[in-house]
Amino acid sequence: MGLLDLMHHKSMERQPDCRRRRAQDTNGLVAQAKINVLPCQQDDDSQGGERDIQMPNLPEDIWHHIHSLMPMRDAAQAACVSHAFLRSWRCHPNLTFSGTALGMNKKTCVNDEIARDFLSKVDQILRKHSGIGVKKLTINMSQFYTAKDSCYVNSWLLIAVTPGIEELTLQLSMGEYNFPCSLLSNGSGESIRYLHLCGCSFRPTAELPWLKSLTKVWLHAVCFTGDELGCLLCNSFALERLVLTHCDELVCLKIPCMLRWLRYLKVFCCENLRMIDNDAPNISSFLYAGERIQLSLGDTLKMEYIHLMCRGALHYACVELPSSMPNLKIADINSANEMANAPVLRSKFLHLKKLIIRPTTITFSYDYFSLVSLLDACPSLETLILDVSERKMEHVSIFTDPSDLRKGQQHHKMKRVKILGFTSAKSLVELTCHFLESITSLEYLTLESYQSRPRCSVPANKRRKCFPLPIDVLREAQRGLLAIRTYIEPKVPSMVKLRVVEPCRRCHAAVEL
Repeated sequence: MGLLDLMHHKSMERQPDCRRRRAQDTNGLVAQAKINVLPCQQDDDSQGGERDIQMPNLPEDIWHHIHSLMPMRDAAQAACVSHAFLRSWRCHPNLTFSGTALGMNKKTCVNDEIARDFLSKVDQILRKHSGIGVKKLTINMSQFYTAKDSCYVNSWLLIAVTPGIEELTLQLSMGEYNFPCSLLSNGSGESIRYLHLCGCSFRPTAELPWLKSLTKVWLHAVCFTGDELGCLLCNSFALERLVLTHCDELVCLKIPCMLRWLRYLKVFCCENLRMIDNDAPNISSFLYAGERIQLSLGDTLKMEYIHLMCRGALHYACVELPSSMPNLKIADINSANEMANAPVLRSKFLHLKKLIIRPTTITFSYDYFSLVSLLDACPSLETLILDVSERKMEHVSIFTDPSDLRKGQQHHKMKRVKILGFTSAKSLVELTCHFLESITSLEYLTLESYQSRPRCSVPANKRRKCFPLPIDVLREAQRGLLAIRTYIEPKVPSMVKLRVVEPCRRCHAAVEL
């Protein structure tokens, strides 16, 4: 039984028949109260006697707290049937404005109509909100924001961004809106904990106040320079998490040493970024995707997780990381245009437990077996995931050169190995045989041929059919399966569970080798 139903049931128990019939008529308003007819658009006295439902006699602050815990849509509906909730609606703490939250169906009208409807609804709601008690404000206009809407956004922020606010999310588009940093100077800067800006300009200055509560910042497609970001960071001593994605104006990212609480740093696809210079001493998770840049990560003794996605990332990880990150536990390396084979490592990843390697656009001369040197430098490694999915296999096939297979040193800790995009490449078959012959602790080995994206088995795939694969990809998948049966299956120890994943037989017709 939902909260609204429970309230109605309690009131019905206390009413005589005539009032019960009246309450039944009133209850119809709950079913009809859609988010596009919000209670804050009505006067306090409108339909007052017709809709108010008696509720248990609790202090008003208790009802305010209950109301604050409801999603905004439910809170609006509750305010339609209760004066107590209507009063608390005027200071509802969690405001989320998006096309979905406001019940807008994009299929029934064009974007201009949706934009006008959105602006009208949000404007009416916030103009009748007291501005008191807002803890969380989310405005998502990323699908239909235009420059002429900036006056609306300014007025909404002035109403809702007040002292006491803790979370602010503003998602726009086109980058034409200039976020008013002065909002953080009215006392709200002392309480705000989470700041998420998207599709705007953000120009903090040295006059920005101390943001003593700010712990999380996410800037996506936001325009700012390194110096402007520095004005924010130097006033955010409590910052724990910093995410920068698609911020193309940023050239040099400098993380100051006073950010002693910063644990998580993610920088993805900032097109013009050339350098990251970190002096924060306690970062434990670092994620980077983009062009190959100068990385100066400073004191990385606390680093436990790293994700790198750039050109030559695998070679960089082998050469640079072991000596600087001795306590690394998880490494996810997505390497584009990997030209050189994995080198012999001078130092070891003594504590690395999980290693994910995704080399893309590998040259035909790349030797998968060279990864043995990397594995030898990971004495505590337990899980390896190797994704070598390539539409065109250019390596020498095991069936072209079936000569003696190379062997490596023993590894005593690894338990799980998964190879995605398995082919008949000789060096890949050699590496797989090495796992079976040299890893005494191995429990699971998964070999998966090239798969469609998406697959028919994925619930989100409305086509219920795998995406078509070229005939040469399917042929190589069959050669890979033949290589497994010929060279790998005979070497599988009894204690190892081998799982082989083929292309979907229902969606892909069998092909001749």
